[in-house]
Amino acid sequence: MFNSTPCGRFAPSPTGPLHAGSLLAALGSWLQARQRGGQWRVRVEDVDLTREVAGAAQDQLRTLAAFGLQHDGEIAYQSRRSGLYQAVLDQLLGRGLAFECHCSRSELAAVGGIHRHCVATQPRPDPAIRLRVPADCEIAFIDGVHGVIHQRVDLEVGDFVLRRSDGLWAYQLAVVVDDAAQGITDVVRGSDLLESTPRQILLQRALGLPTPNYAHLPLLLDTDGHKLSKSSAALPVDTRNPLVTLTRLWACLGQVALPPSATTSVAEFLHTATACFDLNAVPRQSITVSAAMHNTISTPCA
Repeated sequence: MFNSTPCGRFAPSPTGPLHAGSLLAALGSWLQARQRGGQWRVRVEDVDLTREVAGAAQDQLRTLAAFGLQHDGEIAYQSRRSGLYQAVLDQLLGRGLAFECHCSRSELAAVGGIHRHCVATQPRPDPAIRLRVPADCEIAFIDGVHGVIHQRVDLEVGDFVLRRSDGLWAYQLAVVVDDAAQGITDVVRGSDLLESTPRQILLQRALGLPTPNYAHLPLLLDTDGHKLSKSSAALPVDTRNPLVTLTRLWACLGQVALPPSATTSVAEFLHTATACFDLNAVPRQSITVSAAMHNTISTPCA
């Protein structure tokens, strides 16, 4: 079971500097945790070392500190938790809930891309490990922003990967294990991960782990409709004048304008914003921003 203390988290991948979309997720998560009187943890999702940019994790942590988003406890690094993931995987394999899969991407693509049974023509030296999703598997949960979400995991996702064929840990396994190990009670993150949540809940149930509360915030998109992590608009946020960015991100979260006294300092802004934050006011739709320089976010919601 969860600890009595609420606990949120922010889990960036160290693939580059934080952009406005990342900071929006961090701010929403921090506000939700602090408003509930809880802790807020930071986890570096560096499980895929092939995508890591040298120095990015340290730069991201400095950016969070510049915006006043202080974390609790030690920073967790997924790259140091392989033993924990392996123990969970061994448990699932031993119970018959996971299995080796020799299917290639091309073989699965030929049958619609959703794994319901293996279609491999020959064994591979490096099979993936998948979770065995039962037939008629429907997962429903209430998202703090989007309301009731339903997904037929067997039909819409199929048996999903826990460890990739290249030996790297899949996101779904790592995030479930880490959230449980860190006592995370509230997951507030971008809506690009909304579709992944039923898989995580299914895995939590298979492992007998508690399910956190979920809330998925709107994505910031460029004018071509791409999320900032995939866009040239994803310029690093400028830490020299954080109140400008904080005020505009607050508006992107659908919140009412704060009094002028809240903009005298970062500390005062966060103090006032924590008291006023209303998750029910957060919009469901994505928000288009222009490729503005650094922390000058030009958005229709500002």
